Amino acid sequence: MFRPFQLRFRRRLRKGQRQVEDLGVQAEAGLERNLFRRFERLNAVRRFVLTWCGLFVLLSGVMVWQTINLSAYYQKPEPVAGGIYSEGLQGSFTTANPLYATSAVDSTVSHLIFAGLLQYDDHNHLVGDLAQDYSADDTGKIYTVHLKPGLTWQDGAPLTSADVAYTYHAIQNPDAQSPLGSAWQGVNIATPDARTIVFTLPDSLASFPQSLTNGIVPEHLLKDVPMAELRTVEFNTANPIGAGPFRWHALQVSGTSATDAEEQIALTPFAHYNGGAPKLASFIVQAYANEQQLLNDFRSGQLTAVAGVDSVPSAIAQASGVVQHQFILTAGTYVFFKTSGGVLSDAKVRQALVLGADPATIISKLGYTTRPVRSPLLEGQLGYDPTTLQTTNNVAAAKAALDSDGWVVGAHGVRYKGGMPLQFEFSAADTPENHMVVQQLQEQWGQLGVELNTQFQGSTDFNTTLSSHSYDAVLYGISIGADPDVFVYWDSSQANVLSANRLNLSEYKSTAADTALEAGRTRLDPALRVIKYKPFLQAWQQDNPALGLYQPRFIYLTHGTVYGLVDHALNTGTDRFSDVQNWAIHTANVTQ
Repeated sequence: MFRPFQLRFRRRLRKGQRQVEDLGVQAEAGLERNLFRRFERLNAVRRFVLTWCGLFVLLSGVMVWQTINLSAYYQKPEPVAGGIYSEGLQGSFTTANPLYATSAVDSTVSHLIFAGLLQYDDHNHLVGDLAQDYSADDTGKIYTVHLKPGLTWQDGAPLTSADVAYTYHAIQNPDAQSPLGSAWQGVNIATPDARTIVFTLPDSLASFPQSLTNGIVPEHLLKDVPMAELRTVEFNTANPIGAGPFRWHALQVSGTSATDAEEQIALTPFAHYNGGAPKLASFIVQAYANEQQLLNDFRSGQLTAVAGVDSVPSAIAQASGVVQHQFILTAGTYVFFKTSGGVLSDAKVRQALVLGADPATIISKLGYTTRPVRSPLLEGQLGYDPTTLQTTNNVAAAKAALDSDGWVVGAHGVRYKGGMPLQFEFSAADTPENHMVVQQLQEQWGQLGVELNTQFQGSTDFNTTLSSHSYDAVLYGISIGADPDVFVYWDSSQANVLSANRLNLSEYKSTAADTALEAGRTRLDPALRVIKYKPFLQAWQQDNPALGLYQPRFIYLTHGTVYGLVDHALNTGTDRFSDVQNWAIHTANVTQ
């Protein structure tokens, strides 16, 4: 019994082994077919996967790059509000009151705090500031000004025609001692309503609107101040209230002596300024007694800008990021010959000095581009006539004029007449530019046999020399402005010691010139003014009371770009602020 069981067990065992072997064969075949043979295609699959992954990464990168660049395309940096603007000037602060502000520092502070009826725009055209419009009647004697609606002072009080009338009445009052007073004598000021001012002049005056650019002061704060105390009232220096783009914030004084004194006048924006709220967060005027310290602080980056320096040191001019603004002034630099006495009273001598001068060479050595001055009017100005210009740079003609006048060359090449040498006292302010100009004129006139005794003077002494007319000839720049009314510089009345300003520096007297100057300033029609001025220009050309040289510049240096500051012709240095409410020093990317 045991034997059959054993045989069956062995048969089943062998059958199981065969089944296991079959399953192994089948498993091996399945692995071969479904796994090992697919390993051979793994590299191809891997390359396929990597290729698509790389393409995806590339497309993603392109999309990111395109998004960034398209964003930059639709954005660009634009000026934005904010930033502290610090401007340095040489001098000291004494008053912000526009009735008295004459120095560079005082005028700067006053111009920023106070607004005038009119101002000059960046095309040097008169436009309204507080005034909405102005007009003249047919006689040229009555000017009517209308104020803009809704004007306010920086303390919130309304600004009306009463404030304007108070301002000009104060200027007229001799007790107030305003330097503007002489120009306003005889002018009647009336206020028919709160927004209208009527000025009635004793005589026609075409240039009268140019007188309406001074700042207006608030009647409600000053009406109780005696006129004799207006110059020294605390309002002028402690907390002046105006209607200009910036308002007074604080004054800080440092330094222990006159040589190192510094003053910081901090101003903040006046949000209700009629020209729009200023973009700058703060404007600081820094006054320096020492010009070298002023330039050092600018070079070190402590100042945003420097105004009114005589020249630019090479270390600053070549510094990275420094921008030099060259504002050409509507002014003329002349050599004024005193015609009332001495050798320069001789018209032939003056003619020879003009003929023998070479202003073109002088201009070429200035280091900046400007226009020559060959007439009492400026090129492009109403009345300017190219047929009445001075003739210069003709040494042969100059020598011939002196020969015919009896001036004979003597010892050391100097000319003599009747035993008197051809020499005169020549005064000038002590500046690097003036030194160059005088040196050139010495060389040019030296060729003619003329000897100069030159005097370079500091500002105080030079101002005394000008006011007293204690010179034979003087090198000086006069402000001519946009209007051709140059009466105060050339009319005989302005040479008189009793005249208000005595600005006829040549003491020039000519009946023909006087008649033409008076006629030209009293006509409103521009074409008629041109005709009336011509005899004056012809007389000036013939008599040569001065030698015209060039239009001077106003130097303004900034660190980087000041957006909104545009180089243009200026009548005075403070006209640089014509659009100061739109100045900006910061930028940000803005989507277009």
